[in-house]
Amino acid sequence: MNFFNLKTTWKNWEFIPLKLCIAAAYLLIGAYFQEWIRNHYMPLLLLFVVCVLWAVYLWISKLRKEN
Repeated sequence: MNFFNLKTTWKNWEFIPLKLCIAAAYLLIGAYFQEWIRNHYMPLLLLFVVCVLWAVYLWISKLRKEN
């Protein structure tokens, strides 16, 4: 059985613990590698913006397909 091909449905509120866990990990990593992040701030910011735009595009396209 391929784990990545399984289909499940999740409600938005069910993702809250996962999102909090990921946010806490980001804060811990950012606190530990503070100097490295300060030196690479602009590329990381660019990566963040690109990923956000990509995620919003995928979300909107999915909503249009369902409606």
